[in-house]
Amino acid sequence: MEQPEEAVMHLKRQVEDSSLNTADRINLLNDTLEQLLNVAAEQKDTSALTRVKSLLYQNGILSHCVTLITLNPQRPQSIWRAAVTLASLTTSCCVGVEPGELSETFHRLFLPSVADGLLSLASHLARRADCVSPFRKVMDSVSCLLRAHAQLTAQVVSSSHYELIQCCDEVTMSLLCVQMWTDICTANSDFLSSLSHDAVLLLLNEAVGQLAVSSDAAVGGASVRLILHMASQLPLQPFLFNFKGLDSLLDKDWRGRGFDPEVDQLIALTQSQESTPSGDRERAASVIQAAWKSYLTRRRVKSLGGVVSMLQRRFRARRRQQQQQRDAQRWQEELNYQVCLQRQQARTKFHQKQRELLLLLPPDQVQPYLLECEIRAAVLIQSAWRGFLARRRIDSLRPASRLAHVQQEAARTLQRAIRRFLQEHRAAKVLASAPCWIGQKGLTESKRAALKRRVDEYISLHPSSGASRQACEQLHVDVQWRLRVLLQQAVRQTREEQKMESLLARTHTQLDLLKDAPPLSAVTATDIKSFLSPCGTIATRARDAHIARLQANRLPWWRTLGETTAGLESKVEVEDSS
Repeated sequence: MEQPEEAVMHLKRQVEDSSLNTADRINLLNDTLEQLLNVAAEQKDTSALTRVKSLLYQNGILSHCVTLITLNPQRPQSIWRAAVTLASLTTSCCVGVEPGELSETFHRLFLPSVADGLLSLASHLARRADCVSPFRKVMDSVSCLLRAHAQLTAQVVSSSHYELIQCCDEVTMSLLCVQMWTDICTANSDFLSSLSHDAVLLLLNEAVGQLAVSSDAAVGGASVRLILHMASQLPLQPFLFNFKGLDSLLDKDWRGRGFDPEVDQLIALTQSQESTPSGDRERAASVIQAAWKSYLTRRRVKSLGGVVSMLQRRFRARRRQQQQQRDAQRWQEELNYQVCLQRQQARTKFHQKQRELLLLLPPDQVQPYLLECEIRAAVLIQSAWRGFLARRRIDSLRPASRLAHVQQEAARTLQRAIRRFLQEHRAAKVLASAPCWIGQKGLTESKRAALKRRVDEYISLHPSSGASRQACEQLHVDVQWRLRVLLQQAVRQTREEQKMESLLARTHTQLDLLKDAPPLSAVTATDIKSFLSPCGTIATRARDAHIARLQANRLPWWRTLGETTAGLESKVEVEDSS
């Protein structure tokens, strides 16, 4: 089996070969590194894996890996996925390595270059919609590197590539970043305690920035839980003093999103730091540091695309507002349509009811009724228009004279009402009272008194008993049914009377025609047609009756004694048949 030193040297010569392109070099490194690490991990000696990682670093293999990780965005997707695999292998080689004499160079130069290469690869993947899974793998590599080397936290949070990832429009990217920090703090309890003051402040600034920028409930909940997890391991009161208005932001934007207990806990923690006693110098120093750091942060965010995030937020808010306006307009249009439809249906029912009432009226009362309706409508329109003019005239008056004008108008209105009441009262004494039912004669005073007396006698003889509600409802239904039957009978009776009147009028017309008929000697063809019936059955019967009458006139006189016309006609028919 080939020794690790020889395999590493052979790999170094192959990688430095200029005839290989980028894709072949990445595939070669992936296959060889995976094979070397697997072989070293299977050996019983635990130091073999550390030795292989140290050889890879000392011979410059890991430096080549870092160079290849930082890819050109124009390269094909197959190279992206191979680069993600190479980034994972490079991170594994950086964890547990012993650089030996090159320890200072390893920690000060090499590890920051590895972190920067991983973040560069992640920022390129974040801009592509189909690279969510590779992006998650790269962030897992960053998490593994930070768990082993916590001193890289400040560099990662303040990196320009990491800020480009935060400016990405995808919510999944922001959620993966917040979950990465939560997983790091959970996996290593000493991670936060090993960070510097600036690194903790940058990490806290990252979580608070997600709360201020993002509107997704998952990102907000993960950020709140990250801050609470940091507060459980570190005293965050001095750090939270730099974030004025955090409690109002949480209360305004993040309540009712599914994690209210965590929000309440963080608000209590934020408000408790305000009551923490501290000296004037420390507070002043904290205020100055917070102002200076906020200025630096704003300048850095402004130069790195913070305006894009603001524009995105405003665009989403504007789009959401426009959608709400469109929904409200559509609901208002639907409401107006329903109101118009209901009004149209009510108007149709009203006109149908008017037609039914007009059918009940006698023909000679239809025109006066329509004239009365027109007069009422005209009065209503005039009153509305006069009220509008009066209100406009009152509004145009000065406040000083408005009260007197209102009093005068009220006096005139009362006088008109009194005069109209007196006029109607005098007219009621002269004219008969209006009928209670359309088409029916009203009750006279004598009939009303007699009916009232009969009702009082019936009530005195049949006192009311405590009837139940069901009995009252049944009695009401029975009365309504009887009233409906009575009205239907009245309608039928009215129709029969109208039919009888029409028959009588037709009979009188025919009688008048017969009276004015000319003699037979002067009858013309036109006169004959005027006496003919348009109905064939009636004309046939009349012709048969006339023929029978002529034949009966030719019979002997003794045959017609004591016989009616019908009997004579029957005798004539019998003789004709014989």
